[in-house]
Formats: sequence, C-alpha cells, structure tokens
Amino acid sequence: MIPSRERLIVALDVDSEREAESLLDALKGLVKIFKIGSQPFTAFGPKIVDIVHKKDGKVFLDLKYHDIPDTVARAAREATKLGVFMFNVHSLGGMDMMKKCFEASCETAEKEGLQRPKILAVTLLTSITLEALQNEIGIKSKSMEDEVKRLASMASDAGLDGVVSSPHEIKAVREICGKDFLIVTPGVRPAGSQMDDQKRISAPKEAIKAGADYIVIGRPIIKADDPAKAAEGIINEMEER
Repeated sequence: MIPSRERLIVALDVDSEREAESLLDALKGLVKIFKIGSQPFTAFGPKIVDIVHKKDGKVFLDLKYHDIPDTVARAAREATKLGVFMFNVHSLGGMDMMKKCFEASCETAEKEGLQRPKILAVTLLTSITLEALQNEIGIKSKSMEDEVKRLASMASDAGLDGVVSSPHEIKAVREICGKDFLIVTPGVRPAGSQMDDQKRISAPKEAIKAGADYIVIGRPIIKADDPAKAAEGIINEMEER
C-alpha cells in the first residue's frame, strides 16, 4: 500500500528556476514526487531534474516519448541516467517502440548501477473526447474505455510498469491489467477547482477509490496562495475512506 503522501504527484509547471525552488521548499515534507513536463524541461533542460533531486524530491519525467523505436530507446537511456523515478512514452508509438524503450532502460540501469525508472505508457490525453478521437484522430473505437483498455493491454504486454490514464478509465485498466500494474491519473481536480483544458476529470478521493496508484495535480496547488495548505487538503481528502 502506497502512503497517501506518496500518491500525490505535483506538476512543476513553472516559469523560472526560482519559482521551482520556492515550491519545492514550500511542499517539503508533504510531497515527494514532482512531474516535469515539456514546458519546464524545454525551458531549463536536465537542470530542473537536478533541482528536484537536490531538494530530496523524486521526478516523474513527463515527456511522452513518441518516435521511431531507436530514437525512443536512446531517450530512455538518457532518462535512466538522469535518475528519474519514472518516465513515460506514448502508447500510440506501438509495441516495438515500447519494448525497445523498456529494454534500453533495463540495460542502462544495470550498466550504470542505477535503479531502473518505472516506465509508463500514456493512453489517451485527458483533453481528448470521444468525438475528437473518432473524427479528428481517426480511431474508431466505440468508447474511450475500449481504446484505453486496448492501449493499456499493449503496454502491459510490452513489459511496461503501468499507464497514465484518466480517472474515467481507472477501473477498466485495473480489471484488465491486474493489481500490480501502476495507474497514474491526471485530470484530478479538488472541489471548487476549474477544469481548465481537462475534459475527463474527477476528485482526488474518487480517483484513489477507483484504484489509481498516483494522482497528478498542478494548478490547484502551484497557483494556490498557500501551496502547502492546498496540498495538505488534497492529501487529507485522499485519506478519507
């Protein structure tokens, strides 16, 4: 059982290194894992990973690698060398891409004497609707759940540790992939928060009850007047049964 304080991942979507350090200090003792996505990594590079590590935090590197298998395997080697706790790829890159990513990370971890990061596959973004999936992307699954189950099953078969999936598909993924398969859930909003660009969302308590291992929350914490108080409130909500 993962303690509630270790289930919360805060998205470190910040505009400066100083802001990152300030948030890390404010959340010290409350939050252990911080998500570094495309915006902060593009702005600051691997240095942002070092900043989190120096503040005794763990990193979820959320760059959603999606490229030819060899390119993703090379990226996986570098992510492993960075010592991140977990990173992700996009499941739509296919089985071969995911397998080679996993193999490359395993080989690098063994060679460098490092612990292998958890590797997750993104299923469908929480901003995607069924209409967009069918009419814009061209995937004709009858439901979001059917498509997420298909992608999660493929990720499991490729050897990955889990998936990133919206709150609405948690139970379906758990049923098809088993209790040891990690589920990281974005699109989580505490009561009273704005949806922003998320479409398929739920509250922290509901996501945990549905079977999520970790939940990712950004703006409701990092944009709060008191980030520590906001994080504490979310953790308390997660602990309610």
